[in-house]
Formats: sequence, structure tokens, C-alpha cells
Amino acid sequence: MSATISNRSTRTAARVLVVDGSRVVRQLLTRVLLAELPDVEVIGSGSGADALKLLESGVFDFITIALRLPDMDGLELARSVRETASQTYVPIVVVSGDVDDRLHRRSLGEDVTDYFDKALGLQALAEFIRGYVSPQMHAEGTVLYVEDSRVVALATRRMMEKIGLTVRHVVSVEDALAMLETDRALGWTGADVVLTDVSLKGELTGGDLLKRIRNEFGYGKGRLPVLVMTGDENPANQAALIKAGANDLVEKPVEEKLLVTKLLFQLRVAQHLRSRATGA
Repeated sequence: MSATISNRSTRTAARVLVVDGSRVVRQLLTRVLLAELPDVEVIGSGSGADALKLLESGVFDFITIALRLPDMDGLELARSVRETASQTYVPIVVVSGDVDDRLHRRSLGEDVTDYFDKALGLQALAEFIRGYVSPQMHAEGTVLYVEDSRVVALATRRMMEKIGLTVRHVVSVEDALAMLETDRALGWTGADVVLTDVSLKGELTGGDLLKRIRNEFGYGKGRLPVLVMTGDENPANQAALIKAGANDLVEKPVEEKLLVTKLLFQLRVAQHLRSRATGA
């Protein structure tokens, strides 16, 4: 059975779903989250099946999943969540203290946003989640922006620079690839995140750029996140972009708050993964 605990009744509160087979663990996580995040609604679920039912009834801002659940593997649940249209881009973090070979090999798959070790403590987990559900609308980082419309590029660039981002703007995939190649030779990916339109005037599309980044350059989703802007509402075409390696999609016409939120989310995840990899 699921249990809902909230600090306030308003529906504007961020919603966190905690999925763990242990009632004690769910209660501990809930207590810490409510203490550290006053504007949050925490909903606990003891099984994968119960969690999926909850996902059908509303949208969540963050989901924590235990690796081992009574009725299914945590990664199986993560895959099912990604197949739910309203939950495609929700951050999913495996919270576990178990010794599991998949964690040592970091082979959690693309459905999981990150892994949090319980050994770091529940206070650290609350702070970790805070960065997702209550993000600061300011960041430092470099965006490689590919857009051939001068009018669109000017407006979108202003959106990004307004929150502190450095923007490297090019008008074609060919220019973007040349820049990435030069920067790779210098030992840098060329940006912290890539933002590209799908339809461009050159011979190559944003989809081609995405495939080159993932396959030719070998940059994974964590190392170089890619946001793809598209006006194509066809679910099959959107799914193909995600399958090809897009971290997220931004539908056109671009809504400023949504674009900024998605950019900051991808930057935060990438920076966290890099600091973890370097031991910083």
C-alpha cells in the first residue's frame, strides 16, 4: 500500500515518489525529506506495481527507487516509468546501500539518471534531491547552440545568457562538428551541454549531430548532454531522437521557463557525474 505525507495541502508542492520494499526505509526517507524540503510532498510505495499505479494518477518531480523490490528489479521499474508519456523525463535515482555488481560497473542503463549511495547519509540525499526539485535559476556553464535562424537564435541566446550561461552559437551541424573536433584535440568536449534544432539548412540535421556525438565522438549522455529542439509532435519521431541518444526534447515554439529548467537540469547532472568521476 502507498502512503502520502505532505507538509502542505497545496497542489503546487513538488512531488517525490519513494519506492522501497522496506516500510522503515520509506519512513526514514520521508521524515528526512519533509524536514529538509518544506515545500515537498512525499509519496511512498512498497512495490513496483504499486508505484506504476501511482504514476498513472499524477506527475512526479523526482523518483527514488530501491534496486531490489518485492515484485521486480528496480531497473525494470525505471524502464516502465520511461514508457509512461507523462514521466519520460522525470529524474530517477537508485537509492541503495546494497553491494551490486551493476553499481560497481556503473551499468544501470540509460533509464536511470543517477545512483545515490545510502552510505553518504540521508541528509546528503535530501540535499541531492533539493537540487532537482528546487533548482536555482542561475548556472555557470557553456552551451554549444546550433540554430540557423538569426531571429530565433538571438532570442534563445538571450534566454541562456540571462541565467549566466556562456553560449557558443553556430549555424550548421558542419560548423558544430568542426568545433567539437578542434576542442577534442585540445582535450575538451567543447561544451557542457549541446542545444540543437532538428531542422537545419545544411546537409546534416540535428539528428545527424546527435548520432555523431554519441557514436563518432563517443560522448555519453552524462559526459555531453544533448537537448534537441523540435516542432515535430509525432511520438514515433520523438522516441527515435531519445533512442539515438538525446537527453531530452524541447518542443517548439520554445517556452523560456521550460527551456531554462531543462538546461539547468542537464548541466547539474553532468557536473555531478564529472565531479564524481574525478573524485572532486
